[in-house]
Amino acid sequence: MKIISYNVNGIRAAITKGFIEWLQSANPDVICLQEIKATPEQIPTLDIELSGYPYHYWFPAEKKGYSGVAILSKVAPKNVVYGTGIDYMDKEGRNLRIDFDDFSVMSLYLPSGTNIDRLDHKFQYMDDFQAYVNNLKKEIPNLIIGGDYNICHEAIDIHDPIRNAKVSGFLPEERAWLDNFMKNGFIDSFRHFNKEPHNYSWWSYRANARNNNKGWRIDYNLVSEPMKNRLKRAVILPEAKHSDHCPVVVEIE
Repeated sequence: MKIISYNVNGIRAAITKGFIEWLQSANPDVICLQEIKATPEQIPTLDIELSGYPYHYWFPAEKKGYSGVAILSKVAPKNVVYGTGIDYMDKEGRNLRIDFDDFSVMSLYLPSGTNIDRLDHKFQYMDDFQAYVNNLKKEIPNLIIGGDYNICHEAIDIHDPIRNAKVSGFLPEERAWLDNFMKNGFIDSFRHFNKEPHNYSWWSYRANARNNNKGWRIDYNLVSEPMKNRLKRAVILPEAKHSDHCPVVVEIE
């Protein structure tokens, strides 16, 4: 089973850049989307269904043109959960989960901490999300959380670790949280298979960053420990250019 996570930075904009044609060619069984910035009625869902995804679930933010997550699936899930039940999180449309018989997939869009107010918000979110997932794993031990975590885990995951040491997304406290989150029972599927540097999933639109591969790896498919033996492959797809992010893939048995 092939699962992709992709921050599309506006699903409507991505569609104008060939997202649907790319989706047919990439052909995942499930794709988690972040930052859809649209409501279902603004999206050509029929085109998505005709592309082979009859099961599609959308969780937009209350604020128009902001945030929002989605999951498209070829296979019918047995259950769909919108949000976490934590009010301030759910207003921003940041978590959506589908359950299959023996595992679940969540699309996550963790806040960025671009200014002090948002940084405080991000840390609160991280703490509350950790507590939520700790409880969730008791009920659903087989869990894949694909998404934009807005954090680089280690120096290998960012093009300039020295100059970015005090930038949100690579702050020591953020990195420590992500490290702890993984040590609490999740595998970074990409690093499980790939130890090489210069693998990124997001590039600034400024200074020709993408062409120069001056990027950050902030998108992950984290797979819960009980699923370790089911991991088959994980890759990043930088050639897909519908967004300032690119898709990240995990394949499981």
